[in-house]
Amino acid sequence: MRELWVQLESTSKELTESLLRVCKHQCSTVLTDSGGVELAKSYGFQVASSRGGDIQIIDKDSFESIEELKKQGKPICLRLTVMNRGDEAEAIKAVNMGVDYIIISCPNWKIIPLENLIAQSQGRTKLIAEVSNSQEARTALETLEIGADGVIVKSSNPKEIGATVTLIKRIGTLSRSEKSKIGLVPAKVILCRPLSMGSRVCIDTCDLMVNGEGMLVGCQSSGLFLVQAEVEETPHIEPRPFRVNAGPVSLYVLTPDNKTRYLSELRAGDEVLIVGRDGGYRTGIVGRIKIEKRPLSLVEAIVDGNKIKVIVQNAETIRLVCKDGSKSVSELKTDDEILVYYQAGGRHFGVLVSEESIIER
Repeated sequence: MRELWVQLESTSKELTESLLRVCKHQCSTVLTDSGGVELAKSYGFQVASSRGGDIQIIDKDSFESIEELKKQGKPICLRLTVMNRGDEAEAIKAVNMGVDYIIISCPNWKIIPLENLIAQSQGRTKLIAEVSNSQEARTALETLEIGADGVIVKSSNPKEIGATVTLIKRIGTLSRSEKSKIGLVPAKVILCRPLSMGSRVCIDTCDLMVNGEGMLVGCQSSGLFLVQAEVEETPHIEPRPFRVNAGPVSLYVLTPDNKTRYLSELRAGDEVLIVGRDGGYRTGIVGRIKIEKRPLSLVEAIVDGNKIKVIVQNAETIRLVCKDGSKSVSELKTDDEILVYYQAGGRHFGVLVSEESIIER
């Protein structure tokens, strides 16, 4: 899990205590001046400070004291404003000297310096990026895919702190996606028949998918079919590995946090869930939504004695993922097995309510 630090600005004791109460059980460390150390400790926080804290804060003029501080066994944190390459070099010097943390503030260029330091410090020093809101926190935690080890929020706004807490928890969950997998199960096809025209949705993402990857869609929120991205070589069109031809506008699609949305609701910039044959998943960003009139096809399948359905475009390029490989909707036959995600219950504005009794046909 990434670390969340909060900086206590010099303010009234009443406001400081109010912020400490908001942060309790949510933030790992409080950064404060020497005057706020005892108050922060009284609330049970690990405290970083230039004097009296659990973590010793230093600046770039204090490098000569690093060896002595290390002998005392206290974690050391360099706080540094990065304006140019020289400042980046100072940060790497501190990494090589064995500091435990580096807090960096990038007031001008925010992305490139952070990328450089993530690349050079990973696994050796914890890099904490200074941010003022949850949006900046997200950028810092996702930069270079690896992201900073944590963020320090310079804000007394409880909403921003709460939003950053939620973000960190979510990123922590997604970073464990190799272990936390969606439970895909085989379903047996019982019907596949052509329909007339309808408005179908192509989801073009800002990512590339591979064989066995796609999105989970369905006519019922309880039963979602894994439709493969257009990754296959064909004699007539080039692969489009960024695209999932997902079906008509009324279908459900699984999105992060185990929520569903209607395909008609998606817009550029929204997040969707890219799912693999083994159940591993990651977040993808929608680059565009393309809706066109196309002939459709209905697929019905049985899973655990329950009938589930999906409607997709009737075309050779639309493939449903199987345990081994994938199968074009134009080739599907009765008793073929395809992979689905089945969850009993209903949905309320996309949120699963497992106890709800619902009929979807």
